[in-house]
Amino acid sequence: MTRQMLMEHVYLTYIPSEKFKTSFLSAQMAAPLEKDTAGRNALLVNVLNRGTVRCPDMAAIGRELDMLYGARLEPTVRKKGENQLFGFVASCVDDRFLPKGEKLLEKLTDLLGEFFCSPATKGGRLLEDYVESERENLADLIRSDINDKRAYAARRLLEEMCAGERYGIRRMGSAEDVEKISLQRLNRHYHDTLPKGQLELFYCGSAPEQRVAGAFTRAFAALPRRGGLEPVPTVRRPAPEQCRIITEEMDVGQGKLCIGFRTGSADMAATMLMNAMFGGATTSKLFLNVREKLSLCYYAGSAYHRLKGLITVSSGIEFQNYDRAVEEITRQLEALQKGEWEDWELDGARQSLLSGLRSMEDSAGSLEDYVMGQAAAGGDETIPGLIAAIQAVSPERVREAAEAVKPDTIYFLKGKEERV
Repeated sequence: MTRQMLMEHVYLTYIPSEKFKTSFLSAQMAAPLEKDTAGRNALLVNVLNRGTVRCPDMAAIGRELDMLYGARLEPTVRKKGENQLFGFVASCVDDRFLPKGEKLLEKLTDLLGEFFCSPATKGGRLLEDYVESERENLADLIRSDINDKRAYAARRLLEEMCAGERYGIRRMGSAEDVEKISLQRLNRHYHDTLPKGQLELFYCGSAPEQRVAGAFTRAFAALPRRGGLEPVPTVRRPAPEQCRIITEEMDVGQGKLCIGFRTGSADMAATMLMNAMFGGATTSKLFLNVREKLSLCYYAGSAYHRLKGLITVSSGIEFQNYDRAVEEITRQLEALQKGEWEDWELDGARQSLLSGLRSMEDSAGSLEDYVMGQAAAGGDETIPGLIAAIQAVSPERVREAAEAVKPDTIYFLKGKEERV
């Protein structure tokens, strides 16, 4: 894997591989996640996806992709650390499987470049019909997340836990902010943001690096560049003296208990392994003890937000089990902090982590997502390097990583007639 600068504020990550039958490409703008611009960026990429000068509508884009042997291209909006990535991912049949020596790389990169550099416009402005319909679609999509109470509760925890921090901002902004975006505002945003944002390009396939670099350079040659919106480093904050408790009432039949922790450890590999032992694997303490043995939760697991240094627990409980669930979840963390575990727990968590990382190497899409996270965070860690680091973690390092974990916020979504 290599990473090179093609032009000012434009970087290409190249992964040569003959493992896949398709070539995977990506073009993503990386910029600090801000409340005022998160919704605009999400709306912008969806509007750009509607058409280009050469392919002015979805039907024309579909015909173009069909001509490229059924190539795929879709918009993406992601949050990586405290930065927002918005752009497009695409894939096509790898050139070595095409008849008569045909080549798709240049045609697909050209199309990617058109979405950014020459979108469908009228009188120099983005098309009003596209802006209005995509604004409505995006606002509806943002609001729909309340239908998944598990995901909703996890998001609300991060919003409360990271209030005033970029990490607490929704990746697509709020529905209210999106609905206020006018054609004029979005058009100004397009002309102001694209020249400033850092462009991250990605390729995984069998084409030589020089050819890939040339194809992307040509495709994005018309993109104005002046910088100014480079990704920002993630800020880590200590946990408060007193754990905050946030309770929300809603018509739900099952309580959603989420607990957020902050970790002060710089030992990322050890913290990853500790989290897997805590609640990140089927051999974890939360799964085997709180869920299976004590039957306190319908589900219970934890996630490690590596770029931000957070650990979040998500569980579904009966309303009346709130106090016991909080107590038992805390007890499992304390056991790790005291070094109370069996060898099989450490071994099972390590194997689960390593298996997940190795499976990422079998998916070009997973590789792209990992690389984009590293680019947004300013890191250069490779998956093989991370695998080696986890293999080297000792039990003492796991215990030390657990000791650095402190509670920050408890969020509980409960029924309207219940009281904690």
